[in-house]
Amino acid sequence: MELSDNALKVLRRRYLLKDEHGKVIETPDEMFGRVARYVASADEVYGDVTHSLQEFYSVMSDLEFLPNSPTLMNAGTRLKQLAACFVLPVGDSLDEIFETLKNAAIIHQSGGGTGFSFSRLRPQGDIVGSTGGIASGPVSFMKVFDAATQAIKQGGRRRGANMGILRVDHPDIVDFITVKHEPGVLTNFNLSVGVTDTFMDALEAGGSYELINPRTGGVTECKDAIEIFDLIAASAWESGEPGLIFLDGINQDNPTPELGAIEATNPCGEQPLLPYEACNLGSINLDKMVKDQTIDYDKLGRTVDIAVRFLDNVIDLEQFLLEHIDRMVKGNRKIGLGVMGFADMLIQLGIAYNSLEAVQAAEEVMTFICSRAAEASEKIAQRRGVFGNFNGSIYNRPGRPAVRNATRITIAPTGSISIIAGCSSGIEPIYAVSYVKTVMEGEKLMVTNPYFEKIARSEGFYSDELMERIASAGSVQGMPDVPKAVQQLFVTSHDMGYEWHIRLQAAFQKYADNAVSKTINFRHDATKEDVNRAFRLAYTLGCKGITVYRDRSRNEQVLTTVEDVLQDCDYCGAVLNPT
Repeated sequence: MELSDNALKVLRRRYLLKDEHGKVIETPDEMFGRVARYVASADEVYGDVTHSLQEFYSVMSDLEFLPNSPTLMNAGTRLKQLAACFVLPVGDSLDEIFETLKNAAIIHQSGGGTGFSFSRLRPQGDIVGSTGGIASGPVSFMKVFDAATQAIKQGGRRRGANMGILRVDHPDIVDFITVKHEPGVLTNFNLSVGVTDTFMDALEAGGSYELINPRTGGVTECKDAIEIFDLIAASAWESGEPGLIFLDGINQDNPTPELGAIEATNPCGEQPLLPYEACNLGSINLDKMVKDQTIDYDKLGRTVDIAVRFLDNVIDLEQFLLEHIDRMVKGNRKIGLGVMGFADMLIQLGIAYNSLEAVQAAEEVMTFICSRAAEASEKIAQRRGVFGNFNGSIYNRPGRPAVRNATRITIAPTGSISIIAGCSSGIEPIYAVSYVKTVMEGEKLMVTNPYFEKIARSEGFYSDELMERIASAGSVQGMPDVPKAVQQLFVTSHDMGYEWHIRLQAAFQKYADNAVSKTINFRHDATKEDVNRAFRLAYTLGCKGITVYRDRSRNEQVLTTVEDVLQDCDYCGAVLNPT
């Protein structure tokens, strides 16, 4: 098995089983065997025995496909929560709020991340009819959720993560946008403003829009759309938050609209979900799908088939402690198949990330994956039946396929599993040619791009002194001893303009029926107007959301060069505040 030292460190710390004394009692090979056996056992329910066990083990041990962290951690153990992404409703009463808080604690303890829309809570200063008191507003309750998440720590294996969303037309929207201006607040939350087409139309027209009290449905005041949008952009420039979630765009692709509107996503925004829905994710390593400098579509197709069957099997084996979640998951059978190693694939193909050729490569490979995943879902439906809520779905129409899964494609950040696979994370460009990544409990991992080192040695410009300079700078741009063609190929996230980040995200979004996790990186000297323009471009190109991060805009960040200190979270590229 081609496991790097960094992969082994992460596996031993987070994934491999341990005894009661904390001693690792499982090898990586045994872990993949444990997961493969358990997930393959779902075939027995249908009498649909195939070669699943060997196929599941093979794609994982060859690092061609890996499921999300909870599946690797929990499959075949007493914990049966195998999904990573959850959304819970937050109702406008004390009982509902604290019932949701309890449910979130249960999910965090077993390794899941949670998303919430706080848009149904009455605004600060509103009337509380039962007591005659005054409401404290959504932000105050978010702080309660944050404190609970901090206390749980997900059993020490994955720290808790939340997404907090507030609609742009909520009366407390300004407080929400600016809440993280105070250091140390909501450190276990990502924040996104739920933006509507109505708001974006008002922004384009230079007009105002209405703020609406969710308790009464009445208009409280009108706000200047440009003023609010500029405030969001300025705050994101300052701290990376909030991001934007485009609610109307998300609901245009809601496969089960009769069950309600989608109001929230998981912590990284790539998985829009209805209340009480969960979704298990998995990612194909595109770095392993290249042969002789071309994409091996035969291998990729086989891997997609196996991955879809794997993720569908997971649904039958999950045991949720909450009946509402179990019913929604089994009713919709959503899966989220994505990719990692995209930047590595481009390097093997000789394509620069910041190029039209890269956009074309993304669309080509995702067209194939999307189509093949749909075909795989149809074939499973022919043997095992369609998802439970099929009759009320968008698929129950003439000409639409009878599929097993209401959604199939999600582009996740793959923060930890990409380290195990030894590839670039998600669809991100390489962060640096050489950098340090700090994981749980402050352990530092040195990451050097293997393709660069290979080329440097083969073309004769490798030296220890050069590698030290690169590790310090992160980028090879402008280094005279690195050939120009190599500089162009090994472009990093900060070597390119935000437009390329967004164009690549939009290319993947075209073929993802869920959404895409992507951090739009800015250099430290980027302006607030740059962020403003990026937000507008993401909306124009059909992204379902956008997260930006300006380098060194926080005291601590996930990725950096060796001169700085790093902090890793399992959920995103550079979003969650470190604890």
